[in-house]
Amino acid sequence: MLLVLDVGNTTTVVGIYKGESLLKHWRLVSERHTSDELGIYLLNLMDISGIPRESIGGAVYSSVVPALDMPLDEGLREYLGVKPVKVSASLDLGIEIAYSPRHEVGADRLVNSVAGKARYGAPLIVVDFGTAITLDILNAEGAYLGGTISPGLVTGMEALFGRTAKLPQVSLEPPKSVIGNNTIGSIQAGIMFGNAGLVDRLVTRTWGELGARTRVVATGGHAASIAALSETITDVDPWLTLEGLRLIHERNSPR
Repeated sequence: MLLVLDVGNTTTVVGIYKGESLLKHWRLVSERHTSDELGIYLLNLMDISGIPRESIGGAVYSSVVPALDMPLDEGLREYLGVKPVKVSASLDLGIEIAYSPRHEVGADRLVNSVAGKARYGAPLIVVDFGTAITLDILNAEGAYLGGTISPGLVTGMEALFGRTAKLPQVSLEPPKSVIGNNTIGSIQAGIMFGNAGLVDRLVTRTWGELGARTRVVATGGHAASIAALSETITDVDPWLTLEGLRLIHERNSPR
């Protein structure tokens, strides 16, 4: 079995693959831990799910939190006995990276692009709703061109509440109308419809520059909610990043 981990600024998504099948997945809060804490944490998750530690034959992770890289690497080696593959632009990804400098591309963006190309072909736009909202663009030849980075839903909401004294915290749910008739509805309309509009505008501008319409795949924690309001998102794939990690491990692990 293969352990895959996508370490983000806000959450870490963990998955267990058996062959090409995703058996288990967990979404955890990203926090600084020692290698021992991380190792024990992973073992507890596996024990609760009835997955023996001896069944893990490999591991791969992408990370945008450098402070967690070494503890995670050491924890996987010490507690699971595997040497993990760390995703970077220097690996064999199976796609051309037309981005300069290559090492500045976030590992999660590369992983999404690898999985997106494998599942949906090219040209393609992948939208990831995380701490940031990222658009990653593949051209007709399947080369990674780059994309956009915008504040995520939670990031924007926290900034709003941090600078306003009277606005209440709200859940990120799509309202029935863009015209909010109370404070909570107004905030939800602004955040949800506003971010759907942001994505749609960026997508249509990208289509114009590419000279063609593409499929638009959404992933991440709020993908389904925004996709329901979007006019351009064609597919929702919540575990796209985990699939990309599996594919990258397949290309870069010893046979």
